[in-house]
Amino acid sequence: MIQLKRIYDAPSPEDGFRVLVDRLWPRGVSRERAMLDLWLKAIAPSPGLRVWWDHDPARLAEFTARYCSELDGNPAVGELTRVASEHAVVTLLYGARDPVVNHAAVLRDYLAELSG
Repeated sequence: MIQLKRIYDAPSPEDGFRVLVDRLWPRGVSRERAMLDLWLKAIAPSPGLRVWWDHDPARLAEFTARYCSELDGNPAVGELTRVASEHAVVTLLYGARDPVVNHAAVLRDYLAELSG
């Protein structure tokens, strides 16, 4: 099972294996408080795509298409797929405020498509 959670929310045992999927470290979060098992920077959207998107809900469909295209050629997808197969629960952690309009939600859906 792959679930999503803001990095700013308190860690819990139900999180399972915790993976930060942001390229940049979230402000105001210490490494101890984050309680990460893995920081997979390479799976985040490219800097150019992230800046272009700017979390604009009107651009979500285009962002999703572009990000999925990046993921198609990204070796970090294989690493995350391996991690997901080794753990009953994997929580993708992200820093965005919106729980729906964020790249982690797109990534979760992309991984679900892969596992079919």
